[in-house]
Amino acid sequence: MTRKMVVAGAVSFYMSVGVGEFPVRYASTSSPRWLATGVSGAAGHIARTLKTLGDDVHLCTVVGRDLPGLGIAAELGREGLLGPGVIEGAESSAGVTLVGPDGRRMGFPHLTPVNGVAYPAGLLESGARGADLLILTNAKFVRDLVEPAARLGVPIAVDVHLIADLDSVYNRPWLENAQLVFCSHERLPDPPERWLAKMFGRYPRCRMVGVGLGARGALLGTREGTLVRVEAVTPRRVVNTSGAGDVLFATFLHFWSGTGDPVLALQAAVVHAGWKIGHSAPVTASLTREELSALRASYAPCTVVGRWDV
Repeated sequence: MTRKMVVAGAVSFYMSVGVGEFPVRYASTSSPRWLATGVSGAAGHIARTLKTLGDDVHLCTVVGRDLPGLGIAAELGREGLLGPGVIEGAESSAGVTLVGPDGRRMGFPHLTPVNGVAYPAGLLESGARGADLLILTNAKFVRDLVEPAARLGVPIAVDVHLIADLDSVYNRPWLENAQLVFCSHERLPDPPERWLAKMFGRYPRCRMVGVGLGARGALLGTREGTLVRVEAVTPRRVVNTSGAGDVLFATFLHFWSGTGDPVLALQAAVVHAGWKIGHSAPVTASLTREELSALRASYAPCTVVGRWDV
């Protein structure tokens, strides 16, 4: 059954550049190993992933009247994502990502052009009618929308990315209102199992916590005490790890909302992320649900199901 997903956040024009090493040595000019351009940003990547998997996606974002904005609008139109939730701003957000030979990336997101936009809460509310899930990224212009969205009675999901503080002032609206919270392990002050236990203790609305573990895969805990660990798989050579967390998050939400099975959903999410990072521009490469299911059968990831509350 097709699910309606509302995705709110930044869509950016991005350039990915393959560099020879980190740190990058200074030179007045240097040819990249490779270069790729495309439309990305957390909301853009999540929306495109969900759309390819078969969901009905309503995108709430800001696209500028500038040259990058023309490219963004054209790409969203081609993907079937240029709807009434896409509003016009003066400038578009953009970014550059440097990518090393091992796939590690260093991102330079320029979100200032959209950070100060006052996105109409009524527009989000109208898009949320009949929605199964609100995916509210932690972009600045989305922050003021979280509490009004929480009153709509639709479950909220968020990826807070590189969070390091359980009581993060900036992320508090999302943490207090989301039922599903994902994040990266990179800056956590505690082991992931301890982190999710603290999350459940601190935020009563939270029902599931997922943690991306990079090359070690991902884990997920439920409020009822279930802990799922899925080891990483890489069906192709690792080329660019940009956006791996976005596709992990989006794919989990697609399969979990459709099946209610967090184990299957996390397995599919890890396999999809592992496949995508084999592409120089991961946001432009997504699998359909059927393609991903077949790949998951071929690369069945090692999965351990236990308890975090023992």
